[in-house]
Amino acid sequence: MTTDHTHDATLRSWVDAANDPANDFPIQNLPLARVEEADEGEGAPGWAVVIGDRCVLLGELIDDGFFDDAPDRLGLDLLATECEQGRGPTLSRENARFVREKLSRALRVGAAEGLRRAVEGAMVPAGDVRFLTPGSMQGYTDFYASVHHASTVGAMFRPDNPLLPNYKHVPIGYHGRSSSIVPTGTPVRRPMGQQSPPDDAPNAGPSFGPCKMLDYELEVGCVIGLHNDLGTSLPVARAMEHVVGLCLVNDWSARDIQKWEYQPLGPFLAKNFATTVSAVIVTLDALAPFRCPAYARPSGDPAPLPYLADASDQRAGGFALTLEVAIQSAQMAERGLAPHVVCRSDAFRDMYWTFAQIVAHHTSNGCNLRPGDLLASGTVSGREPGTRGCLLEATWDGPGKPRKPIELPSGEKRAFLADGDAVIMRGWAEREGFRRIGLGECRGTVLPALG
Repeated sequence: MTTDHTHDATLRSWVDAANDPANDFPIQNLPLARVEEADEGEGAPGWAVVIGDRCVLLGELIDDGFFDDAPDRLGLDLLATECEQGRGPTLSRENARFVREKLSRALRVGAAEGLRRAVEGAMVPAGDVRFLTPGSMQGYTDFYASVHHASTVGAMFRPDNPLLPNYKHVPIGYHGRSSSIVPTGTPVRRPMGQQSPPDDAPNAGPSFGPCKMLDYELEVGCVIGLHNDLGTSLPVARAMEHVVGLCLVNDWSARDIQKWEYQPLGPFLAKNFATTVSAVIVTLDALAPFRCPAYARPSGDPAPLPYLADASDQRAGGFALTLEVAIQSAQMAERGLAPHVVCRSDAFRDMYWTFAQIVAHHTSNGCNLRPGDLLASGTVSGREPGTRGCLLEATWDGPGKPRKPIELPSGEKRAFLADGDAVIMRGWAEREGFRRIGLGECRGTVLPALG
């Protein structure tokens, strides 16, 4: 990954909102989004590039021949067709780079008149469209790549041996339910489920009712752009050629339901009721200035097996992102109190497994990934309470101790989420000499359970 003129921090756009330092989508970003007209039933979904407070509709530009000089024009035609069918994005890194570079030239101050006029004709206010999930996401896999998360959760149940023997040898993951992936802003219904007998009455039998320990999970997802055929695998050195970019993910978790059902087969109803994703895919090319070395494994840790080892991935397989979670209760909203930040960290650079290793491992047995598939990192956590990416960790005060609830500005306390709570996740990348770019927002509000 190299930087070029599209990353120039001095670039300004003729879209005024993009020049606001607080805006997530300056001309140096240009993320992808799947949108439809806000009036329901009006038009088919289409791919867009977001800049400032505007969306550039790629389908219109493709139809108008704006990208006729692309290295793979047929690939861009397929991108437009698949979006209308709710699939995709089928987008090679070469084409993604071409689209971003050409739009950068057209959207900057001083752009050639013909380029600017063409883009203006395909531009709509972001408020006039509805943002969908950024890709079909017909396949979804959630991983467990944060060693700090795995160690903290493991210590709750296995104080003397927090990490299971396989953790440092294999990227641990499970297949999630893609049908319940929802775009940011979609309310999330508190799930019903079967829960274990009370600790003080183990013979009482399980009960069924609303989840009492509803949690969020702060994650980063990568979206697949190119498929691999069934029966083939992707080498770690080329795995990221099949990734379009990154998004934010909240993989909601019903902890009490999970406690009862997860053995022996792992997550099921405690996880498949909802997964919220942010609206945009920030491309790998936009993130080029913010790549960093992969997590340096401590002395004595096993080296990755050869199919997971690559020197270039070790040098720059990480991403220097800042991630944040805030909670706004219904009472806070009524009183006009701003969301309260409960987690902020740069722990994503310390993921034990990189996305290249995750993609390589996922396909190592011949599993076929498809355009639009979502692979999520698992909860991103640091070592300290203020950097832990879920309430299960953030309110844990050590073995044998009661949970230490988070106190909100309203005076309310939270060990787990209450009905009416809004969870707002944000992410961004910044580095001296480059423009800050953002991943947007991943938001969901808890609705009461039915029944």
